[in-house]
Amino acid sequence: MTLPTPLTGVVPPVCTPLTPDREVDVPSLIRLVDHLVNGGVDGLFVLGSSSEAAYLTDRHRRLVVETVTAHVGGSVPVLAGAIDMTTPRVLDHVEYVTAAGADAIVVTAPFYTRTHPAEIARHYRLIAARSSVPVFAYDLPVAVHTKLDPELVLELAAEGVLAGLKDSSGDLGGFRAVVTGARARPDITGFSVLTGSELFVDSALALGAAGAVPGLANVDPEGYVRLDRLCRAGDGERARAEQERLCALYGMVGAGDPARMGGSSSALGAFKAALFLRGVIACAATAEPQVPLSEEEVERVGKHLAAAGLL
Repeated sequence: MTLPTPLTGVVPPVCTPLTPDREVDVPSLIRLVDHLVNGGVDGLFVLGSSSEAAYLTDRHRRLVVETVTAHVGGSVPVLAGAIDMTTPRVLDHVEYVTAAGADAIVVTAPFYTRTHPAEIARHYRLIAARSSVPVFAYDLPVAVHTKLDPELVLELAAEGVLAGLKDSSGDLGGFRAVVTGARARPDITGFSVLTGSELFVDSALALGAAGAVPGLANVDPEGYVRLDRLCRAGDGERARAEQERLCALYGMVGAGDPARMGGSSSALGAFKAALFLRGVIACAATAEPQVPLSEEEVERVGKHLAAAGLL
């Protein structure tokens, strides 16, 4: 389908259900997509951080994007991560995700290699020149160890290189600079600034963000869609109450014991445990080498679901 310009609303970064032997669980993935689309989301983002893209083989990545695009059949736009260390490797991903029917690609700055801002700009320009679909920048400094400079993002937006930004930097000042800068510049049109935060969607929308890409929306898509619509309707009091309910639900990401696992294992394990408990996916396995949640930790996730009215 033609990507809306700007893309707005709730675009969950779709989890990748796995079987116990760590293959992509296609039937569960289809159920998850139906769960999200039926929840009213405005688009889907596959092969991002919550999709465990960094852990998936190229074969698994290809299967995910082909499954999702074929299943939705253009009913909602599908953005696909083309995330890798350097430009040539990203371009390999761009080729197969666009062939599969992705409506846009999402790309981080290069990583592992040490890059200058001029090289980051060149990276995005080269990718945009070779991509048949719009390019979204993914600002994820915790993973790629480079913070995208707001002025660079705005420059690339004005050139038409970037169609949008998914901001998972946690830098509210930088986020505001992109939102306000894009609004103030007549040479930037149709540019989507999306927050990757679960916790301040209401604040981001109040600043002028186009939408949100929250991992927790896998678990409660209706909640984030409701929050988005309340914000757009100007119902601040009810929006704040919904955001606070979702913040409490997000507490599930701390279910894992930090003495034996990292934050990724705990958060992604919690999302998948919640989806399993809600009957959406068949298995809560996360990709290796992440540490699985224990039965007791899964019970903690269940308590968060129950408190949020989701069990």
